[in-house]
Amino acid sequence: MKFKFNLKYFLLTILIFLVEVLIATVLKDNFFIRAYLGDVIVVMLLYTFVKSFFIINETKLIIGIFAFSCLVEFAQFFHVADKLGFQPGSLMYIVIGNSFSWIDILCYGVGCLILYVFTKFRSKNEDNYSKLN
Repeated sequence: MKFKFNLKYFLLTILIFLVEVLIATVLKDNFFIRAYLGDVIVVMLLYTFVKSFFIINETKLIIGIFAFSCLVEFAQFFHVADKLGFQPGSLMYIVIGNSFSWIDILCYGVGCLILYVFTKFRSKNEDNYSKLN
């Protein structure tokens, strides 16, 4: 892992973050988008955020993001936010969450699978492009 700022990924991170804010505020009453699509997109947010600052193996990063997401989800199972004394509605309470769901883990997995397929497809296209030049 090597530090290197990447403006493209940073701008993409901001865009995805704004989509997540839109989902949490304007689309909060649309259950499917808020409950499922938001969880699929959040792993993409983490991916682009890390890629904004580091050159890192993409497959290892995706696996790490999935593991981190599951860790946060299992923290919700044990009500860690409550045990740490965060008040409902506070930023940290919202970030950590307090409601475990296997469906959320499935959504994180779907998001990571989409990332994996995208990175492999992009890598293959870059290889084909470099062979042409």
